[in-house]
Amino acid sequence: MSSNSLRGGSFYGDAAPYRSRDGLSTRTPVAASDEIQLRIDPVNDFDDEITGLRGQVRRLRNVAEEIGTEVKSQKDFLEQLQMTMMKAQAGVKNNLRRLNKSIVRNGSNHIVHVVVFALVCFFIVYLWSKMSRK
Repeated sequence: MSSNSLRGGSFYGDAAPYRSRDGLSTRTPVAASDEIQLRIDPVNDFDDEITGLRGQVRRLRNVAEEIGTEVKSQKDFLEQLQMTMMKAQAGVKNNLRRLNKSIVRNGSNHIVHVVVFALVCFFIVYLWSKMSRK
């Protein structure tokens, strides 16, 4: 790099020497001191930017409040669903207990009934297949 480009020469166009960005620039360097003096250019856009930022912050706050409201309603819904599931689980458990008591009281004849029904069905299918071949 040439020393001309470091001082804001043709590489930066017509920018003032040691120009950092819009709004801040250095005055002529002091020969015997290590201090740099800064001058802030007045910019009227700061008020507009602050107003815009306030609007964005307000919108973000509203979104955060809506998220909080939605979280509360979802939490309430999940609690109700959990209570419903617990009630359903208790009902199923009670029904299974009553069914087991009923099976023990009446005996286990239901298995015999299923086996007899299956044998009758197979016998009917066998007879039907014999008659259809003739």
